[in-house]
Amino acid sequence: MQHINHINQSINVYKQQLLQHTLYKKIHTINDLKHFLEGHVYAVWDFMSLLKALQSKLTCTTSPWFASPNPEVRYLINEIVLAEESDVTLYGTRLSHFEMYLQAMEKCEANTLAVSHFLNEVQAKGIFNAINESTLHDNIKDFLTFTFETIENGKSHEIAAAFTFGREDLIPNMFTQILNEFKISFPLVDLSELVYYFERHIELDADEHGPMAFEMISYLCGEDAEKWNEVEEISKKALEKRIKLWDAIEELIEQ
Repeated sequence: MQHINHINQSINVYKQQLLQHTLYKKIHTINDLKHFLEGHVYAVWDFMSLLKALQSKLTCTTSPWFASPNPEVRYLINEIVLAEESDVTLYGTRLSHFEMYLQAMEKCEANTLAVSHFLNEVQAKGIFNAINESTLHDNIKDFLTFTFETIENGKSHEIAAAFTFGREDLIPNMFTQILNEFKISFPLVDLSELVYYFERHIELDADEHGPMAFEMISYLCGEDAEKWNEVEEISKKALEKRIKLWDAIEELIEQ
């Protein structure tokens, strides 16, 4: 854990910026909440894309099947995929966390047409064309571009870094902060599906997926100093992009 602890120390200033971001205090009305959900949904979606990129690199997802080199890493990533892609919903059915989020948005009467249109454009034109031609805030475009450039050009440990330090390790504390503000701002509003989504992520990422992701990084990097340096660099960039994403959502709420 020495390398993990070093990286956590080096990126702590970015994590604190996210945990103390002024965005959380700006979500006062249902319209504010809708704007938050409509911006954050892109991070929910591209998180799934990071995860599947890791599964593609670290396991065998093609036929004929061949055993991937590291059984421990194979196990860790498949365990995370299982929950993220087909978790139990509030009503006992199974959905991906992205689909749960869309349902929660619909319950709040937030706009899901924009993200659905964007995903159609991705399928029709490819991810980078869809991003460039979209009307998304520039910071959201940059956030998505960084994710998919990392997926396309990054080594396995770099993709794992964006996934682990930019997402999994951050989510429990960040989502707890969001939930606390929701409870203050919307004590009488039924946000059961949204609260369930956040609470489920907090539970899984704090107790299971976060530690698994750290193990995965350690297996991928070993004692290779260059790999650990690359992990640190990507982690900082991922957090910088997340801060700018929060800046964008805050700006949209204020407008």
